[in-house]
Amino acid sequence: MNHPKNTSCWAALVLVAFSLLAPTPALSQEGKAGLSAPEKIFEELWGVFNERYAFFKLKKVDWKAQYGKHRPRVSAKTTDDELFGILSELLAPLKDGHVTLAIKGKGKKKKEFCPEEQADFEREFPSRKLQKKFWNMVADTLGAAGFSEPKELAEIFFYCRGKDLGYLRIAEMEGLGKKALDRALDRILGELQDTRGIIIDIRANPGGTDDFVYRVVNRFVDKKRVGHYKKTKKGSGEDDFGELRTRYIEPGGAVRYKGYLMVLTNDASYSAADVFAMLMADLPQATLIGDHTNGIFSDMLEKKLSNGWKYSLSHQRYYSAARVCYEGKGIPVDVEILNTRADLKKGSDPVIARALELLGKRL
Repeated sequence: MNHPKNTSCWAALVLVAFSLLAPTPALSQEGKAGLSAPEKIFEELWGVFNERYAFFKLKKVDWKAQYGKHRPRVSAKTTDDELFGILSELLAPLKDGHVTLAIKGKGKKKKEFCPEEQADFEREFPSRKLQKKFWNMVADTLGAAGFSEPKELAEIFFYCRGKDLGYLRIAEMEGLGKKALDRALDRILGELQDTRGIIIDIRANPGGTDDFVYRVVNRFVDKKRVGHYKKTKKGSGEDDFGELRTRYIEPGGAVRYKGYLMVLTNDASYSAADVFAMLMADLPQATLIGDHTNGIFSDMLEKKLSNGWKYSLSHQRYYSAARVCYEGKGIPVDVEILNTRADLKKGSDPVIARALELLGKRL
């Protein structure tokens, strides 16, 4: 900041005193050269987030205030354990599932931190045992409605059918190459081709890749449409982003499906599952049922600190075809129904039941 030439000596002294008391986030290379190893790591991590993290305003986090709060805690005497804890506290207010900090290794040396908030679905079904019971309940609900036993394909797809309807669960949005994924979709949609509607279940889907998502969604598209827009953070300013890029959905694959779609989502549908729900919500034949998705869209920018620790951050803003950013909110549903642990006692999935009811009215 440039000060007028007639600034009083007293004001200048106040500014100097303040600068000595308040740590300055933007250190020069010369200033960094005199820092200890722990201090350099703190500066390095804070600096990259300052340049590349895309959601400080959305998350209501004052990143410079975080610097002032935590930087004085780091010195040459700071141990690795202490530094990891301080950096974790630095990142915690972001509450972002794509923000991670990790020390790779074995035993006590291995550490991982992610400031993600637990999803409501995961609070209701916090163990693998309970989640297995949940999916067994889904199969039982379908069976009671006349569906066959679900088939498993590549540990990603689970599908079955009744007389006029199909069911497809996508457990994650990655794990198959393009050719293998196309073969799997050809087989599944081939077996469900004569149905009038399909329930597509992406509840508790941890995500994957946009490429996977688009290859699936293209099987249900009637014409070329905007899929989503995306821009990437390039600098420390709130609006320092690169150009807005557009990605399209369009009819693709040897076997496509034209019937009604009921897409089941919840707040444990993460990342690429968020993107999948966003694209499907724009299809005229699709209805979203359940709970909003989690709301973490950005690809994870993965980097390594100079001491070998790995970290990641959200550096992109995704927008729907209507140019709405759903980061932190998730994709809303058309029909809201929440799963609770009480469903297990009843032995019936109310979300599946509602999807079947709505499909029945459309047939």
